Amino acid sequence: MNVHFIAIGGSVMHQLAIALKRKGYVVTGSDDEIFEPARTNLEKEGLLPAVIGWRPALIHPGLDAVILGMHAKADNPELQRARELSLPIYSFPEYIYQESRDKTRVVVGGSHGKTSTTAMIMSVLQHAGRQFDYLVGARLEGFPQSVNITGAPLIVCEGDEYPASTLEKRPKFHFLFPHIAIITGIAWDHINVFPTFENYLDQFRIFIDKIEPGGVLIYNHTDPVLKKLVEEHPGGIRKIGYGVPAHAIENGITVVTLEGRTGALKVFGEHNLLNLHAAFLVAKELGMGAKEFLAGIAEFAGAAKRLELVGRSETVNVYRDFAHAPSKVKATIQAVKMQFPDRKLIAVLELHTYSSLNEQFLSQYQGSLDLADEAAVFYSRHALELKRLPPLSEEKVKAGFGKPGMAVIQEKQELENWLMEQSYKNANLLLMSSGNFDGFVIGDFLISLHVTTHTPLSDY
Repeated sequence: MNVHFIAIGGSVMHQLAIALKRKGYVVTGSDDEIFEPARTNLEKEGLLPAVIGWRPALIHPGLDAVILGMHAKADNPELQRARELSLPIYSFPEYIYQESRDKTRVVVGGSHGKTSTTAMIMSVLQHAGRQFDYLVGARLEGFPQSVNITGAPLIVCEGDEYPASTLEKRPKFHFLFPHIAIITGIAWDHINVFPTFENYLDQFRIFIDKIEPGGVLIYNHTDPVLKKLVEEHPGGIRKIGYGVPAHAIENGITVVTLEGRTGALKVFGEHNLLNLHAAFLVAKELGMGAKEFLAGIAEFAGAAKRLELVGRSETVNVYRDFAHAPSKVKATIQAVKMQFPDRKLIAVLELHTYSSLNEQFLSQYQGSLDLADEAAVFYSRHALELKRLPPLSEEKVKAGFGKPGMAVIQEKQELENWLMEQSYKNANLLLMSSGNFDGFVIGDFLISLHVTTHTPLSDY
């Protein structure tokens, strides 16, 4: 196979390129900008483009597939050349399906918990010695890549509802056609793509329609919106609901019980217990029992930036989390507070996505930070400019969250000052963002607190 990537520098695009090269394919690619870690990863594999920029000459009749990344625009000269030659053009998820037509396909969808649930399934399968391919949206210990394509009979995919490419505006998870599907929950997100909640709901109805005949849908029945949507959907598939499994917290460690068997966990929080229950039901569908599942999940420490313990001292634990949508923020705050009820919780949330920075969406965050003892919301003027949004006033942000005493911060130096003013005696610090706090060097701040880091400082 001879495959070319338009926008090879993307976070998952470059991982797929590496996986296909290792499978024995001839792989080329181009991009107009390639950042770390993609640059180094591609260079190590001999896939880094010799010249940065678009090169239509790389598009030739001998290509078996052209894979189009989200970063590429509709007027991309390589894309135009591929269309002139009538070459097969695929978005990332469309191509994943092409590589997995003969595999059992597990796809994890939902507004929150997709990455963690996918990672749990992957971890228990690996622990059990199963052969499988995968696609996951985060770095995961024990897995050298976030995408792997081999001759394995099974593939486990995180299914995103965001559009597939500049040509294909339908959600990515509409192209994966699962035999086993999970929906973790539904909470309105991506308002720049789905302007109404009903429109957003429709994407999940279509996803259920895409389940292969005779397949199974595993869904969170504690989510009333999702439960109603599933109940209204016609037959043709099996439907299995799940909730929070029996568990206890013993000396800060969560112990879970499944089908009469008990095991201790490294992760915590009701949202992670929900994710775990979904992963267990998938494992059962794949022939795994509770004993084997609990042995595997006991070793699971979480995906990168998903309630990740990044450092600690004698008086404080520091966690970072990818939480940015309202439901994710609320679940993460609740998890830390319930796990450590006697500790002060200091929480910082960065508004970084189009939805979170939109004045009309802010009311969705009402109450999400209520359980924090000290809270700050950070957003940069630069992020607003990049998303071509108008200035966002401190008063609007405070009204949206409704959290008394919450700080609203727009400068990274002011953020550092606020953090340094806090007392970290018997406390947890929770940093939530899908961005990087406008370049604020969190690693340096942790050093100033005399915190022992658990993650390389370059990863902050």
